[in-house]
Amino acid sequence: IVLTGGDDHLWKTWGFPDGNILLTGEGHTDWLSGCCFRPSGTQLVTSSGDTTVRLWDLSRSGCILTLRGHSRAVRGCCWHSCGDFVASASADCTSKIWDVNSERCRYTLRGHKDSVNSIEFLPFSSTVVTSSADKTLSLWDVRKGLRVYTFQGHVHSCNHATFN
Repeated sequence: IVLTGGDDHLWKTWGFPDGNILLTGEGHTDWLSGCCFRPSGTQLVTSSGDTTVRLWDLSRSGCILTLRGHSRAVRGCCWHSCGDFVASASADCTSKIWDVNSERCRYTLRGHKDSVNSIEFLPFSSTVVTSSADKTLSLWDVRKGLRVYTFQGHVHSCNHATFN
C-alpha cells in the first residue's frame, strides 16, 4: 500500500502495483505536508497547513484524534517505532513529541530560529533529528526534550534529514 497526502486536503491509500485507490480520508482544512503509517499498519498520522496533526484509523477511514498546539503550518510528522509517540515539525520554529495514549504533547522542542521542515525518529531510540530553514540540523533527546547536537554547514534552508 502506498500512502499520499496532497494540496487537495486529502490523504489516499493506493494498491501497489495496480494503482487502485483503496481509501480516502478528509478532515484537514488545508494542504497535507506529511503522512506516515503507524508501525503496526492499522493507523496513520498526517500533518497539515491547518496547524494540526491527525491520527486516522484505517478500518474506519476516520480521524480518531486531532492534535493541536502548533501556531503555524505543520511541515512534517512521523511515528516512533514503538507506535506510542508521534513527532511533528512546524513553521512556528518548534517540534512536538506527542504521546498518543494520553493524547497530549509530551515535549515542545525549541531552539531553531526558523521553520522546522522535517523530523524523524532514529528507530528504536529516543533520538530525533530535525531540519530547519535556519540552515541547521539538530539531534534531540526526546526523553528530556533537549537538543544534544547541532549540525551546521548548509548555506540555504535544510528541508529534510533522515537516518540510515
